[in-house]
Amino acid sequence: MKSILITSANIVNEGRISLGDILVKEGRIAKIGSDLSSETADITIDATGKYLLPGLIDDQVHFREPGLTHKAEIYTEAKAGVAGGTTTFMEMPNTVPQATTIDLLEQKYSRASEVSLANYSFFFGATNDNLEEILKVDSKNVCGVKVFQGSSTGNMLVDNPVVLEKIFEECKMLIAIHSENDNIIKANLNSFKEIYGDDIPVKFHPKIRSEEACYDASSRAVAMAKKYGTKLHILHISTAKELELFDNSIPLKDKRITAEACIHHMWFSEEDYEEKGNLIKWNPAVKTAHDRDEIFKAVLDGRIDVIATDHAPHTLEEKSQVYTKAPSGGPLNQHSLVAMLDFYHKGKISLEMIVQKMCHNVAILFEIEERGYIREGYFADLVLVDLNSPWTVEKNNILSKCGWSPFEGHTFQSKVTHTIVSGHLAYEDGKFSEEKKGERISFLRNY
Repeated sequence: MKSILITSANIVNEGRISLGDILVKEGRIAKIGSDLSSETADITIDATGKYLLPGLIDDQVHFREPGLTHKAEIYTEAKAGVAGGTTTFMEMPNTVPQATTIDLLEQKYSRASEVSLANYSFFFGATNDNLEEILKVDSKNVCGVKVFQGSSTGNMLVDNPVVLEKIFEECKMLIAIHSENDNIIKANLNSFKEIYGDDIPVKFHPKIRSEEACYDASSRAVAMAKKYGTKLHILHISTAKELELFDNSIPLKDKRITAEACIHHMWFSEEDYEEKGNLIKWNPAVKTAHDRDEIFKAVLDGRIDVIATDHAPHTLEEKSQVYTKAPSGGPLNQHSLVAMLDFYHKGKISLEMIVQKMCHNVAILFEIEERGYIREGYFADLVLVDLNSPWTVEKNNILSKCGWSPFEGHTFQSKVTHTIVSGHLAYEDGKFSEEKKGERISFLRNY
């Protein structure tokens, strides 16, 4: 593996920004210093004026492989993420077939080892009838168990309350949960269908997948987690009301109940449905400007612990259907970091906090070994950004296989120039080096 010397970088790490050099050898950070000019390396990167961050760890993506590869696949979506500064992803089980057995899960790991440019891990999927299989899973080999309380792509809804409680009681791994009450959603949907049929205006999506549906499911999940001491991670918080369920007085390493915010719930609001339509139809729904702003505040004050994407591509043809047939989800991982950097330019968040929520905290929460920080001896997962290099999202620079983005037409103020994955310079100024694939990430577990 080629050695890399990065010089004169503004290093953003562990709550501070410092000017320095970094030497990478054999996949790891060999040295960090103020002047490493005497070191020799195969590749030298002059980072003058640029900012070096740990590679992003995205704890929620849907790469659609196997079975749904007409819209995305591990190869294409990992590349899109790498171009956006994501060096590690955790992928969800609602594929075809669903990753609800150990054998099917290992098939996904095998495929990723062949094609993924980023480091990877996969969630194991829960259903109403696979508790026995869940209990066989080695927690050191997977990022967690995924539970859908609200229906999503595929048929993985865990709607049997007895089974759900048994999962919380007996599963010793982290449980990542999609919290929406499906019965409330169905009742709301039927009410709107009585008025509009299948062609419901998408602006009513947050009324159908409502605040009530989200809070009801999240509050019940939190209650069960407290009852059994479960390590619970609630994904993609979309309402201000849910924020009362989370505590910022406990250090993250000691928390048993944690929460995630996604880029779209921090960026868009229900006012954007008129322009974006089904392109911003997600589950849970993008809701009010108040919800959006309160979620952002909770990211800053520690009630929400990590920022992710819920990257979930569909084709434009699928998205162009009437409301009841148009699937929820959209591509985001190529633009997650630059979107957060736009918030930085607006004075809404610091660079140090972006790194905390997208790198450090994800490593802490999932107990990932030797990643998520810029430290000597750690794996060299690094991203270099130019904060003052505007560029506009257009179809010809979108890398997700689906070929579109909810950010099309937007000009971001910052650009990712280099991404290093496990010591390999995988991306540089729009070009990829694919000679080395990413590594399966490992975990430190003490549940």
